[in-house]
Amino acid sequence: MSNGARILWVDDEIDLLKPHILFLKGKGYDVETANNAYDAIDLVASHPFDLIILDEMMPGMTGLETLPKIKEIRPTTPVIMVTKSEEENIMDKAVGSKIADYLIKPVNPNQVLLSIKKNVHSQQLVTEQSTADYRSQFGEIASALGQARTFADWTAIYKRLVGWEVELTESTDPGIREILAFQKNEANNEFSKFVRNHYLDWFSSRDGDTPVLSHNLMKAKVFPVADENPKTIFILIDNFRYDQWRMIHPVLHSIYEVEQEDFYCSILPTATQYARNAIFAGLTPLAIDKIMPNLWLNDNEAGGKNRHEEDFLKRQMQSQGRSGKLYFDKIVRSDAGKRLLDNIEKVHQADFAVIVYNFLDMLSHARTETQIIRDLAEDEAAFRSLTRSWFEHSDLLLLLKLLAERGHTVILSSDHGTIRVDNPVKVVGDRETSPNLRYKTGKNLAFNPKEVFAITKPEQAHLPKSNITSTYIFAYNRDFFVYPTNTNQFVRYYDNTFQHGGISMEEMIVPFIVLKPR
Repeated sequence: MSNGARILWVDDEIDLLKPHILFLKGKGYDVETANNAYDAIDLVASHPFDLIILDEMMPGMTGLETLPKIKEIRPTTPVIMVTKSEEENIMDKAVGSKIADYLIKPVNPNQVLLSIKKNVHSQQLVTEQSTADYRSQFGEIASALGQARTFADWTAIYKRLVGWEVELTESTDPGIREILAFQKNEANNEFSKFVRNHYLDWFSSRDGDTPVLSHNLMKAKVFPVADENPKTIFILIDNFRYDQWRMIHPVLHSIYEVEQEDFYCSILPTATQYARNAIFAGLTPLAIDKIMPNLWLNDNEAGGKNRHEEDFLKRQMQSQGRSGKLYFDKIVRSDAGKRLLDNIEKVHQADFAVIVYNFLDMLSHARTETQIIRDLAEDEAAFRSLTRSWFEHSDLLLLLKLLAERGHTVILSSDHGTIRVDNPVKVVGDRETSPNLRYKTGKNLAFNPKEVFAITKPEQAHLPKSNITSTYIFAYNRDFFVYPTNTNQFVRYYDNTFQHGGISMEEMIVPFIVLKPR
C-alpha cells in the first residue's frame, strides 16, 4: 500500500543502493533514481517529488553544485544530502543551502527512513501523536469537569482545552476535533452553572475561592508588578482571549520571557462599558454610577460609554496614594499606533504607562458586518490565525520590540473575551432594552428563566439600574438573544459571529501575562 510520497534518490553508485531502495518501496514509497546530476535536474523539472536524496560526491556536477539548481526549480522540496566526507566546510555549505537533513555514508536503511519520516511526515506524525494523547486525556478532563469547585479549577480546565484546540488545529482527523468541540461545549455548560451558583457570592465573600474580578485587577495584580518593576507598561487588548495569546506567544519568544501566565475573572456583563470602566476605576459599575454619576452612562443613554478611562485611572491611583508620571493612550486607528511609535520616548519616560488596543474588538465587529472577513475567520482556528497574522504586521509588535530594547516590563491582558454564537434564545423587551446580543437590561423583559442567568436585583451584582424595576439577563455558552419579530432575518445575520457580554469561559476567564525582556 502506497503512502503517497514520491522520492528521488540521486547517486552515481545508485546500483549499489538497490537494497535500500527495495526497503523503502516495501515501506510504501514510490522511489525514482538518477545516477548523475543532469538527469536528476531533468526529472525534478518534469515531476514533483515529496523529497530528494542527493549524493554530494558525484563526478561532473557535485551535489552542492546541483542543490541550487534543484532549489530554483522546486524551492520547497526538502533535500537530504548524503556524503562520505565529514569536512566541516562541506557541511556548512550544505546547511547554508538550506538542506533538510545531512547523512554521512555509509547510511543504513532505517537511518534513511527516519530522515524521510522527519521531513515528509513530521506534521502527520505530530498530529497522530497529538490525537492519541488527547484521546488518553479525554477522560481526565471529563472527570475534572465534574470535580471543579473554584475559579482556579476552571482556569486549569480552560487552559487544557485551549491547549488541545491549538495542538489539534492541523489534525487530519475531523472526528477528534468534533470530540474536542463537544467537550468544550460541555465544559462551557458546566462553567455557566458554576457562575450562576457562585457569581453573586463573590461580591460579598472574602474567602480564598473568590477570584480577582475586574474592579480589583489593578490593585491585586497590575500595581504589584509595577511596584517591583519601575518601568512597567500595561497593555490592554480589547477582546483578547487565551487562545489568541497562545498564537502570538511564539512571535514574542525571542524578545520576551514569560514571567507570569495567569488569569482573572471579568465581571458581568463581559462588555467594555462595564468591565473596562471597572478595571480603570477600581470600582464596580454601581459604585462608579454613585460616586461619579456624571461620568457613567447607562445602556439606554446616548453617548460614548468609555470616554473617561484615563480620568478613572488617575482617580484610582490617587486614592491609593500612587504618585509618579502616568502615560495613557488608546489606539483605535492605525494612525494612532504610528503616532504612539513616534512618541515612544514619552512612554519610556513615564513611571507607569497604560495603552489600550482596540483592534481585536474592531476585527470581531468587522467579521459580523463584512462577508470577506467572515470568510477569512470562519471559525475559532481561522480567527486565531488571523489574530497572529495581524499581530505579526502590527504597530503593537513594533511597540513591544521598542519596549524590550528599553528594558520595560510588559503586562498583557484584556477587559473580556469573546465567543462564537450559534444558538438563538428568544426574549421580549421594550424600546428601552439594551441592544447587546449576549446580555439585556431593561424594565419589561420577558424570558424563559431556565435559558438565562437573570439578576432581578442588580445591586446584588453591583450593577446600576436605569429605573426601579431594571433586570439584567445573561446568555450562556454560545447562546444569543433574539426578539420574536424578524427572528429568522436576525438569526441569519448574527449566527456564527463573535459576541461578548455573557457567560462563557472565553469571555470571563481573561489572560494576565507578565513579560520580561530577554
